[in-house]
Amino acid sequence: MSASIAIQVLPQVETDSEVCRIVDDVIAYIKDTGYTYQVAAFETTIEGDNYDELMEIAKECLKVAIKSGAPKVSAYIKAVYCPDGDILTIEQKTGKYR
Repeated sequence: MSASIAIQVLPQVETDSEVCRIVDDVIAYIKDTGYTYQVAAFETTIEGDNYDELMEIAKECLKVAIKSGAPKVSAYIKAVYCPDGDILTIEQKTGKYR
């Protein structure tokens, strides 16, 4: 595994239920990419071997939120990239807590 991103999508809408609905749409999109991912309380982590594709997924997450009805969306994105080696996987980082 050479890359990992974590994304927190923050749709700016009126109600908590709308936030949850839109974030659910974003998570469904992430699931459909086929990449390994893990949903947590504040962000979703996605990992893979193609850094550029992961960054495209992050970009598309904001578009999905807009298409789902958010007039404005913010995101916090963290990335780890090691083209010539391995990074810690989701399982290595969090598996012992499950």
